[in-house]
Amino acid sequence: MTTIMSSSPNKNLSSGSEYTRWYARVNYSEGIMTSSARPLRADARRNRQAVLDAAGELFASRGDDVQMDEIAAKAGLGVGTLYRHFADKSALRTAIIGRRFEAVTDIARQAEQLEDPWEAFEALLHGYLASVEPDAAFRFAILSPQEPTWGDIDSEKNDFGAIIRRIVQRAVDAGRLRPDFGADDFILITRGAMANMGGRDDWRRHLLLQVEGIRAPA
Repeated sequence: MTTIMSSSPNKNLSSGSEYTRWYARVNYSEGIMTSSARPLRADARRNRQAVLDAAGELFASRGDDVQMDEIAAKAGLGVGTLYRHFADKSALRTAIIGRRFEAVTDIARQAEQLEDPWEAFEALLHGYLASVEPDAAFRFAILSPQEPTWGDIDSEKNDFGAIIRRIVQRAVDAGRLRPDFGADDFILITRGAMANMGGRDDWRRHLLLQVEGIRAPA
């Protein structure tokens, strides 16, 4: 499984709370990253975006059985053009993760600004999962047992992970999370919720039960 990292206690996490209204205001669809340090030409950007859109759709529907030539065909491009942008499916999965990272890092930064440690934790948890729920390609890529090529988006990965660690530690220090809860546990919980997404709303109950288990005793 791919990894990201080497204040009222009685609020219902599935309710239409202030956290739900807060993360509903965040735009989740605009963050698109490229792994190249040099700006791409307009036609190259269009080709790259077409490849990512095609790969995302095919990965979401068929998983890792999809072949590179199928992705190129769906994008309306030649296989050579695809390989000029992405060496293999691992690079494609990394780019799909990178497209989402800008949005989820922005969610994390906004959550960190909340004064109450528990509200910040809930805003991060719910905002992150609300962002990725409609993005089946991201969920496929992040849950894949094959590690992506993290070097291409290493700084974005580290930025997101650092904010998670700070928010979690604040909640622990404030006595709102159990003392043995760590940032890696946040990743485990979100992976479990993502694994239960897809057509049904069971992941929200899964998340509610998980959070009830990690909340520090009153």
